[in-house]
Amino acid sequence: MTALNPTPHRRLRRRMAIVSTVAAGGLLLAACGGNDMDGMDHGSAGSASASPSRTAADNPAPGAFNDADVMFAQMMIPHHEQALEMSELADGRASDAEVKALVADIEKAQDPEIRTMRSWLKAWGKPESAEEGMPGMDHGSGGMDHGAGMSGMMSEGDMKKLQAAKGTEFDRMFAEMMIDHHEGAITMAEGEQKNGRNATAKKLAADVVKTQSAEVAKLEKILDRL
Repeated sequence: MTALNPTPHRRLRRRMAIVSTVAAGGLLLAACGGNDMDGMDHGSAGSASASPSRTAADNPAPGAFNDADVMFAQMMIPHHEQALEMSELADGRASDAEVKALVADIEKAQDPEIRTMRSWLKAWGKPESAEEGMPGMDHGSGGMDHGAGMSGMMSEGDMKKLQAAKGTEFDRMFAEMMIDHHEGAITMAEGEQKNGRNATAKKLAADVVKTQSAEVAKLEKILDRL
């Protein structure tokens, strides 16, 4: 098997797909919310009913929040989960020391962020998956693939190719895939910075942009020498 070596045109198409997916997510918010997103203030005085068991002191994401904040968490959780799945495949397959170091960094950062975003959704009284709130959606086996079409997500075929690779081939493939994956997360986080309302969620989005942009730069340098 040969390693992935996307042309600039492929990378451009990937980035265009990422932007299109985020735009589609915005349309989904509008359709599900039924109101102007900026006007959907769930965190002011009347929002206490969303989580009556929590006080302002122990709320993990206190203050106002809107549909963009909810969608950010609902989309970023499975996005992070796939990054962790990709990182787990590095065990016994990766050979490059820098790739292994980045894998450790990804696991260290993203696993806690998943737990944090789950705590927000629980406090806000929202489901972990956006589809859970959609009537008529088939959530059983053979139903919707919750990662399908999401910004930067790898397909099942991509993941199988990564699993089958070893050594330098794995290192190159992992770097290429994780660059695309990170670029998707960065685009989603930038959308949260622009459209979100909750200060805690926007802070995490800023952290995602900063951390994953730095990791993309490292991965590109790794590719240059592999």
